[in-house]
Amino acid sequence: MEKVIIVESPSKSHTIGEILKSFPDSYTVLSSKGHVSDLATTGKDGLGIDIANNFRPSYVIMPEKKKLVDDLKKACKGKMVYLATDPDREGEAIAYHLASILGLSFDENNRIEFNEITKDGVNQGIATPHKIDMKMVHSQETRRMIDRILGFKLSNLMRKKLQSRSAGRVQSVALLLICNLEKEILSFIPITYYMMEADFGTFKLTLQEINGKKINDNNRILDRKILEDLKASLKAFKVSNIQTKTVSRSSYPTFTTSTMEQTASNRLGFPAAKTMSIAQKLYEGKKIGDEVVGLITYMRTDSTRLATSFVQQVKDFIVKKYGPKYVGAGTKIKNQKGMQDGHEGIRPTSILRTPESVKAYLSDEEYKLYNLIYNRTLASLMSNASFSQTKIDFENTNSLWSTTGRVMLFDGFLKIEEKEEDDKNSLIPEFVIGEEYNPFDVQILEKMTQPKSRYTEASIIKDMEELGIGRPSTYAQTIDTLKKSNYIKIEKKSIIPTEQGVITTDKLQEYFKDLINVKYTANMELDLDKIASGEMDELEELNEFYNHFIPLYDNAKNNMDSLYPIETDEICPNCGNKLVIRLGRFGEFTACSNYPSCKYIKQEEKEDSNKSVDTGILCPICKSHNLFKRVASRGKNKGNIFYSCEDFRKCKATYNDMPTNELCPNCNSMMLKDKDGNLYCSNNCLNKDDEIKEENVLCPVCNKGTLIKRTASRGKNKGNVFFGCSNFPKCKTIISIEDYNKLLNK
Repeated sequence: MEKVIIVESPSKSHTIGEILKSFPDSYTVLSSKGHVSDLATTGKDGLGIDIANNFRPSYVIMPEKKKLVDDLKKACKGKMVYLATDPDREGEAIAYHLASILGLSFDENNRIEFNEITKDGVNQGIATPHKIDMKMVHSQETRRMIDRILGFKLSNLMRKKLQSRSAGRVQSVALLLICNLEKEILSFIPITYYMMEADFGTFKLTLQEINGKKINDNNRILDRKILEDLKASLKAFKVSNIQTKTVSRSSYPTFTTSTMEQTASNRLGFPAAKTMSIAQKLYEGKKIGDEVVGLITYMRTDSTRLATSFVQQVKDFIVKKYGPKYVGAGTKIKNQKGMQDGHEGIRPTSILRTPESVKAYLSDEEYKLYNLIYNRTLASLMSNASFSQTKIDFENTNSLWSTTGRVMLFDGFLKIEEKEEDDKNSLIPEFVIGEEYNPFDVQILEKMTQPKSRYTEASIIKDMEELGIGRPSTYAQTIDTLKKSNYIKIEKKSIIPTEQGVITTDKLQEYFKDLINVKYTANMELDLDKIASGEMDELEELNEFYNHFIPLYDNAKNNMDSLYPIETDEICPNCGNKLVIRLGRFGEFTACSNYPSCKYIKQEEKEDSNKSVDTGILCPICKSHNLFKRVASRGKNKGNIFYSCEDFRKCKATYNDMPTNELCPNCNSMMLKDKDGNLYCSNNCLNKDDEIKEENVLCPVCNKGTLIKRTASRGKNKGNVFFGCSNFPKCKTIISIEDYNKLLNK
């Protein structure tokens, strides 16, 4: 009987087809080009899931795949069909849908897996067929249905209320991490502290202790005078202790998906999505000389395990090329919570296929990534590097100082891996205990504590993996979705949340914090793993999720305020309806409220940079830059003057009236001057001439908070004064000035 093998990728089918030409049996290799079926968009809420009937899914063939499916049916009729989709849950689900469509038996051993696209890998896969793993299918199906329910409903809600593009189980938690870090950075208050160095020309000493107290991050010197007094009392520096020891550094384990994406980002500057795209090509196969072969193993994995046969091949290679002393102890396996260990770590399919030998057949980017993978794998099985490290302590006037030198004794794995800063030799003179030295100079160094660094693609992937958010196949896709949704932007590799990203996160946390959080998302991943291993029933997980989610969703649907559109006083020149401010991909724009019947959009003129004028007044928020006078270039306030921080991308200080150098006598905040010359507090204290007295008036609704004077910051009432409850957001009471005066007079 003729045999057919179906894989996902056309390039993968080509590589396997070339390999199978040397096999005795005749095979036809076809491609499904990924998924052929998906959940329908019919039924209640367009979910394609009959929730009342035990979450029964309704699958349909994707419209763009109908012809391909017909071709597969014709090609497979009367033949023995093997399903060789990717060796993971997603691949198992694709195999399941293909089997359903092609009428294949689920009781036959018609599922094969290729961990590597080489002759040995293909031969091993064909020799060990098995049944489709329905537990893995149920796990993927559960994930898909939860993502469909949560994604569809939350995304629709966010679009209606905030005009945000999407929300999701994993992406919204990743965005939460980014926004929380940004808020922490913006609220960071730097602290000035002091250090001391003594320069001797050939070496430098750093102050370590003073009066018996160690100087470290928990015990910084904040008073400069302490060091000034010490400096004035210093004498000759006397060597008090010499400590030399041998230290070693071991190589990193072979790559997982996460560590490959991180390292490619840091060393090659590749975004995660680009790294995965290149790795896919290296896995599926390249034409190398006269053969077509996969260069790396499957690139979606959370394991660092390596096949025993491959480890031995590498050890033989190391002995032959570098000598026996460069052979390491063995595979470094890094265990991590939630690790599936379904596949080996990412490695070259043959250690004999060196980067130099295949460079001519690869693009520049393919070569760089392959070289990275090859060297990391080889280094992971090489011996440790060793160093002689010497620390010299000096005493001087109740203080302890030190310097450190480091010399490499044996390079080990560093013979091929990129050296880090600490791996370089740092030479110091030879010293004798009791010797005294006089410095050329002693300096007091002024330092400032620094906020945490913003996320990069590498660091957010690292945190997602460590926290158990998502899986190897989702990291790159998650970041890409956040970019496309205009929730984040990348500047000099740093991830910065956009205003829309922050607004979306804040609203999701207001209404869905019990669901959109690290713990819940990580636990769900563990539950999906349990479904895949047969330890948990998928219906139990679906019911638990749904019963948790729907009450939160209904509450948000009924109570969440809509952010856009914002009404203006302008009239549409085409139809006479009011113009409104909407939010688009590139920010706010003014358009007709009668859309889509009227598609008028007001043409905004570009902001003239010459209209920005330095006021010379220090920003009271960041206290690092001055406030600038600017002219609004869009929206209902277009043409109006406002004042904002010079560093407006980071500092959001904005004022409609003129800042002054005067301070409020009540709260010491900056005073503003309105167009009539009246002064008032920027912190919403009372105007100097305001007759309204702000007293401890009890909120008439909750009877817990007190009424506080506020100024509307957005919408058609922006700039208007009102009184709100101090118990906000639990109590959302709003009182006008008139009603506030009535309460005072009672």
